[in-house]
Amino acid sequence: MRRTLLLSVLLPWLGLTVPVQAQDTNAADAPRQPAMLVADRVFIAPDRTLVASGHVEAFQGDVRLKAQKITYDQSSGTLEIEGPIRIDQGGEIVILANAAEMDRDLRNGLLSSARMVFQQQLQLASLQMTRVSGRYTQLYKTAVTSCHVCEDGSPPLWQIRAERVTHDQLERQLYFENAQLRVLDVPVFYFPGIRLPDPTLKRATGFLIPSLRTTSNLGSGVKVPYFFRLGDHRDLTLSPYVSRKTRTLEARYRQAFRTGTITFEGAHTRDDLQPGDSRGYFFGTGSFDLPHDVRLGFDVKTVSDDAYLADYGLDDLDRLRSDLTLTKAQRDMMFRAGLYHYKTLRDSEQQEFIPSAVADLTFQRRYFPQTIGGEMRLTLEAHGHRRQSDQTSTGALPLGRDIARVTADIDWRRQWHFASGLVAEWQAGAATDAFSIYNDAKFDNTATRLTPRSALTLRLPMSKVSATGNRSYLEPIVQLGWSDVTGDAVPGDESGFVEFDQGNLLALSRFPAVDAREDGLTLVYGVNWAHYAVNGWQAFATVGQIFRQDADTRFTKSSGLGGTTSDILMAGQLKLSQDLSLTTRGLLNGSLNFSKAEFRGDWRHEKGSLSGTYLWLGTDPAEGRSEETSEMWFDGSYEISPAWRASANLRYDISDAQATRAGIGLAYSNECVTVDVSLNRRYTSTTSVEPSTDFGFTIALNGFSVNSGNKKYRRSCSNT
Repeated sequence: MRRTLLLSVLLPWLGLTVPVQAQDTNAADAPRQPAMLVADRVFIAPDRTLVASGHVEAFQGDVRLKAQKITYDQSSGTLEIEGPIRIDQGGEIVILANAAEMDRDLRNGLLSSARMVFQQQLQLASLQMTRVSGRYTQLYKTAVTSCHVCEDGSPPLWQIRAERVTHDQLERQLYFENAQLRVLDVPVFYFPGIRLPDPTLKRATGFLIPSLRTTSNLGSGVKVPYFFRLGDHRDLTLSPYVSRKTRTLEARYRQAFRTGTITFEGAHTRDDLQPGDSRGYFFGTGSFDLPHDVRLGFDVKTVSDDAYLADYGLDDLDRLRSDLTLTKAQRDMMFRAGLYHYKTLRDSEQQEFIPSAVADLTFQRRYFPQTIGGEMRLTLEAHGHRRQSDQTSTGALPLGRDIARVTADIDWRRQWHFASGLVAEWQAGAATDAFSIYNDAKFDNTATRLTPRSALTLRLPMSKVSATGNRSYLEPIVQLGWSDVTGDAVPGDESGFVEFDQGNLLALSRFPAVDAREDGLTLVYGVNWAHYAVNGWQAFATVGQIFRQDADTRFTKSSGLGGTTSDILMAGQLKLSQDLSLTTRGLLNGSLNFSKAEFRGDWRHEKGSLSGTYLWLGTDPAEGRSEETSEMWFDGSYEISPAWRASANLRYDISDAQATRAGIGLAYSNECVTVDVSLNRRYTSTTSVEPSTDFGFTIALNGFSVNSGNKKYRRSCSNT
């Protein structure tokens, strides 16, 4: 019969006080917690030694010890432990040994044929292990690896052989002396001394995984990141990147606060692409929660020249936007204020002629008046943008035109549901706009507009359930709308491009901003349809069209809204399962030709993913397209085996019959190593960017960082 004894009762005989794993305090100062001993048999021998034998287990805090026999000598204060021995510290560290002799606190002692395992991944096997002061564990003649070790004696894929390894439990660091890195038992590197974090440490100062990068513009180079832990809530990473043609230092700083976070990253470069010039970039982001549910955010982006991001394989951006925003959103109120700055990287644009400085302020509140029912919205907007140029615009080009605008809008809407199922919605409102226009001789310096509007929308939602349980929905929609824009003429700087889709089919103005508003009487019809099958597939479709009393010349040809009759909007989605979906959208003109079409397919599976998009746009000089645009995007990855994963991406210009971007990648990952190889090619060229090929290679030895390695796949031994 097993006996359970509280060791506090047996302290004169056995003071087993296993120290908890030190994290924030010194293990020597850690408070002793109540301990408990469980064994099949516990007795006091004639020589006054305490003996526990048969499935012995000792518990204290998060430490658990298992052995076959423990003998405690009170006169010497030592414990003799017979194995097999297993010491488990909170599931993070496991020590295995054949025999041990330790003091009664398990703080000092000697273990033979010992092995230390971190997070069931990284293992350190040694001939002898010494425990010192409850903080240090020293292992002699040690082999370290995270690879699966076969019992037939075959070497692991990689291992580190060291004369001595010291584990600092407080700092959670591993110190290697006279160490060799071996691949399949072949020595590759020798280190007189090296320090690595143990896997339980999430953030530690030291080198990160290096990477090799070869490009046609910069040649072959290596990037070696070094991580600085500046505290529990901030860090700095410096990444020197050196090749035959460049000397670059990249940096990233991160800090977490009680109410927010900030991240800054950038680089300083001297290279052969622009000899004698200092190049680089700086990006910064941050967000903070302020009192009264206000959120502050900022995003800063700047580069030394238009080609830098492309030359160094960074974000594929053609415009840089920096902003500072304040936002507050509640159920019946929304406030947003922002300052924005735009920098163009496009060859077709000149920085001084685009609105580079923009300010926006929006306030909206909802009311629910009892007398008339429904919902009322009050919106106040202020907007201003400025160009760097001071040239006065006299023709179609804006040149140095600057604009400030203030808008006040009131909107009321209410729904009625009839017994027949018909849903009627009446909307009424009015907006007042006041403009100040500078550096443009074509328009007055000040302008005002008043736009009353109203619309009546009728819906008839219908549903049907078949005998097999399939559900279908059909909703015809008709809307009669009216608006009357009166006042002065103003430029349409904010509403350059119009997109006609399901989201604005029933809008009284489909311009993206309020500096341009639709005018006159409109009639809209549409149909929404949906089907849900019991076997899992789903389908959705929308068809709609707009009729106008008068044509609006501000709409471009490809917008689908020109003339008195718009193109037919057609959109649909088919979900064959949770893994596969097909989405399409297009505008069909009066000649039954598509003026704009888009098709997208997405496939998701546990073994891989595949996404593809096809886009076709007709010619439209007003939008800068003198030729048709026909492009295809492709992006996918597939798990060839539990260890191998392949990926590929392609962007192909069908109109020009050539690829613009292409890339492939191959990654191998198991429990102890990760290898990633990639090859990317950019075919397009501009006055500042040349076509380039980028080859990348990284290799990582898993086990020395948190959540590293592929636990899904573990190599098997040949004899199993």
